[in-house]
Amino acid sequence: MKTSDIKTIGKEVIRIEADAVSLIADRIDQQFESAVQTILKCKGRLIVSGMGKSGLISQKIASTMASTGTPSHFVHPAEATHGDLGMITEEDVMLIVSNSGETMELIQILPSIKKKNVKVIGLIGRQGSSLASISDIYLDTSVEKEACTLDLAPTASTTATLAMGDALAVALLELRGFNQEDFAELHPGGTLGKRLLLTLDQLIHTGDDIPFISINSSIKDALFTISDKGLGLTGVLNDDNELVGIITDGDIRRGLEKIDNDLLNEKAEFLMSKDPKWVTSDTLALSALELMEKYAITSLFVYSDPSLKKPDGIVHIHDILKSGIQ
Repeated sequence: MKTSDIKTIGKEVIRIEADAVSLIADRIDQQFESAVQTILKCKGRLIVSGMGKSGLISQKIASTMASTGTPSHFVHPAEATHGDLGMITEEDVMLIVSNSGETMELIQILPSIKKKNVKVIGLIGRQGSSLASISDIYLDTSVEKEACTLDLAPTASTTATLAMGDALAVALLELRGFNQEDFAELHPGGTLGKRLLLTLDQLIHTGDDIPFISINSSIKDALFTISDKGLGLTGVLNDDNELVGIITDGDIRRGLEKIDNDLLNEKAEFLMSKDPKWVTSDTLALSALELMEKYAITSLFVYSDPSLKKPDGIVHIHDILKSGIQ
């Protein structure tokens, strides 16, 4: 097969699936609105079920629903006939997925579902099918043809069904007022979750790991402290144990270039920069990073209580970057 033929096949698949999704958009009607309202009013969970490829799409829909504020889980219809029906309560809503509308495993469990007065929403690919007829709310996910050149393997149909599931999930998200903070609460391990939830108290160096010298110490002492603590700087404390300045390894390097080795015998006050930047320990890591970038600095002193004279923490830019917020 020529390379040009391979590209042609690939483009045709994309075109067919795009057309299928476009057709689905035209079916967002009163039935769709009823489905959304039914799920929104559900006091239990949304139970999503399907077999084969439709089962995989069902799992994705359930996962998307759960992560966007709609309590949901997938129940395998074959397992449901062997006891998992007990996972479904009368307060739940059932979302079934089937391209043919004749999936036997789903047909077998629906009488028991109906007996519990559970509302059934069907994402069904064939009007007039058994499952379409049984569903309380029917959403048409039929396609003109599959992208498979044999017109057999579920391709365009699964894409269209997935799009309809996403449409339901996002409509519910909006109606619930689900926001970024809510999303982050459900995704604490993801990048967005960390950006919106991770605070400095989880990242800071404390105790003896914080570099400090006295204002009466020499620049040589500052250099030793910087080298020992490995953060590229040291805080400077006055006689009242209050943070009054900061000396960085860059300050010392530039000072040596100008003054030579005599600099090392000078007192810390000679070289320090006054009023070092600081934040509180409940500051978001993302906000701290933005502050560092704004002032072109690599560290911030951190106070658990702003009334303290001496910071009880310090955070380096590498600590934040390693946390995975970007």
